[in-house]
Amino acid sequence: MTRTIRILCSLLVALAAAAPAVAQPGSLTLPPYKKVVLKNGMTLLLMEQREVPLVAFSAFLKAGSVSDPAGKEGVASMTAALLRKGTATRSADDFSAQLDFIGGSFGAGAMPDYTSLSAEFMKKDLAKGLELVADALLHPSFPDAEVNKLAAQRVDGIKSAKDRAAGVIGQYFNAYLYGKHPYARPTGGDETSVASITRDDVVKFYQANYTPGATVMAVVGDFSAADMEKQLAAVFAAWPAKSAPPSPVAVTDAPAVKGRRLLLVDKPDSTQTYFRVGNVGIARSNPDRVLIEIVNTLFGGRFTSMINTELRIKSGLTYGANSGFVEWKAKGPFFINSYTSNANTEKALDLTLDVLKRLHEKGISDDDLKSAKAYLKGQFPPDVETADQLAGVLSKLVFDGLDEREINTYYAKIDAATMADVNRAVKQYFPLDNLVFVLVGKASEIEPVAKKYAPVVDRKSISAPGF
Repeated sequence: MTRTIRILCSLLVALAAAAPAVAQPGSLTLPPYKKVVLKNGMTLLLMEQREVPLVAFSAFLKAGSVSDPAGKEGVASMTAALLRKGTATRSADDFSAQLDFIGGSFGAGAMPDYTSLSAEFMKKDLAKGLELVADALLHPSFPDAEVNKLAAQRVDGIKSAKDRAAGVIGQYFNAYLYGKHPYARPTGGDETSVASITRDDVVKFYQANYTPGATVMAVVGDFSAADMEKQLAAVFAAWPAKSAPPSPVAVTDAPAVKGRRLLLVDKPDSTQTYFRVGNVGIARSNPDRVLIEIVNTLFGGRFTSMINTELRIKSGLTYGANSGFVEWKAKGPFFINSYTSNANTEKALDLTLDVLKRLHEKGISDDDLKSAKAYLKGQFPPDVETADQLAGVLSKLVFDGLDEREINTYYAKIDAATMADVNRAVKQYFPLDNLVFVLVGKASEIEPVAKKYAPVVDRKSISAPGF
């Protein structure tokens, strides 16, 4: 029997006996955890979960793409990806080989407000796993060859993504919606910015932004919290104390767009039009976020939502339509997203706006409210059961300045939502007249249609660098 098969078998046996970590009938409670702040400012969150012999790590650092230097968009994302591509004592191949030998996982990536890191190991391999995590986080070497290879791969990837409108419409939408605001920057960079990133750029970004005072790390799994605290302190106490650096640009709430604006991204070979409609939405700390989640579930957040029912199920104009709110430190975007054939562009956009108008005019019915409440209460528990899920949720909560009440009061907030509450949320957070449109498609066919939705149509070519 191979090592991998032995590991899988032991996990299956453990999982079969495991109980749900947080969900009980009629309630939802985040398991207890211990919070420790090291002398260097690093925050540790320790949660014992003994059902499965695994240990999961999740860390959030204040090192997002909003901190990318101008013209070097994508450096935060590249820095995260390069953490495992060589350290002071390990080459990229050595790191991968040692990680694979113990059947562990390790990954890191950047978002606008943060860089996140995750890892998971069998309990018996914890010492080696912790050694690898610490080495990647504290001692990355960023070899020139790895930086150059990744940059070339990223540039090719961006160019390739533009062959698939679905893969880039979000970048075009954010850039057009936010303009000069930091959230307009593409997290992964563009063809020009990524090509200009050097090892020196990556090293400078790491040295400025990877600090213990800017880091929250959660560890969840089969261990003693007291023992884990000692192990983590022994490893990370050597990380020199340094406060989180100020962002190079102020990240405040962007104002919502007034009136209507439309960007047409010309993709001459496209037989379909991809469209995204929306405006500036809500921040992570918005007190009405549960109410908004209830409404969005009904409007565009599930398969039987209003948008998907009309555009896909009833009319057959598309294979999928959805809506959502992206919650960042400052206000993220609200969007409605779908696609259709060029010939049906006008019909699909008109129907999208009609459904939005119906939401405002008719509001949410009592049956709708009951359905959404039951759906959300049924969908959430499976997302906070495993060690890696709990580690991710816990570290993100504390990083965002929230706490266990976000989980512990979730059901109660859903139950407390009234018809008046959700219909107020419709009027307050789902824009009707003030809308930003981004269409990606064959301009020669759809530009006459695009002019119907905004007084001025801005144009870009998808082959032009950037978004």
